[in-house]
Amino acid sequence: MSVDVKAATLAWRDGRFAASERPVPEEAAVAVSINGTTHAVMMATPSDLEDMALGLALNERIVRTIEDVDRLETEAVDGGYDCRLWLVPQRAATYVARRRQMTGPVGCGLCGVESLEYATVSLPKARDTLAVDPAQISQAMEEMAEGQVLGRRTRAVHAAAFHRQGMGCIVIREDVGRHNALDKVTGHLAASGAEPAFGFLTITSRLSVELVQKAAMMGCGLIAAISVPSALALREADMAGITVVAVARGEAFEIFTHPQRIVGAG
Repeated sequence: MSVDVKAATLAWRDGRFAASERPVPEEAAVAVSINGTTHAVMMATPSDLEDMALGLALNERIVRTIEDVDRLETEAVDGGYDCRLWLVPQRAATYVARRRQMTGPVGCGLCGVESLEYATVSLPKARDTLAVDPAQISQAMEEMAEGQVLGRRTRAVHAAAFHRQGMGCIVIREDVGRHNALDKVTGHLAASGAEPAFGFLTITSRLSVELVQKAAMMGCGLIAAISVPSALALREADMAGITVVAVARGEAFEIFTHPQRIVGAG
């Protein structure tokens, strides 16, 4: 499936209506199953789905490392896509025990009794491995913008990217869901063996608590966003030792937590 299609529109411009068309992003139902059991069904942009499934499994603590995954396959099915993860036996047993604690089927990874536990779980502390010059923040945001191919065509998707000092933008992923875009980045980094602690994330959306939690689970100590973070996101970032940079537009930005990773600020 293409990641975007042309939609016919009737555009009002210069005081008159005219037939036009505009690229719009595709959206498809994507099921992520673990050892044959559906774990989550979400709406997503149908690209880089294996990255997304692996990133979701890592960020939701289904697996701890990529070595916990025996195999991963994606198949187009009626109504969408099925991403199937098969875990190694020891990890599979842990997942079965986790499923038994759930009160109902999982739809988004934050549902039922277990979601309340996960919403307040203690996050790992980020390591202090970065010293980022202020100019690198604006440069990284520009690199992410330049890499938003689908975003430029449609103006309707989010992006997340990972940057390393001296190497620039390592990976950028786009999706109709900001959480999906970050999961795709996580999956790519895990599959390629990149170390998140030695780089930082940028995102095009507001910084919600779930994105901070995903960054913490990745082991990434700095995340920069275009929009303003929520108060809960800041409390979680502060406890996890994560530097939050937000309102990053042009050469300006604001540091909300742990400024020591930005040269001259901490």
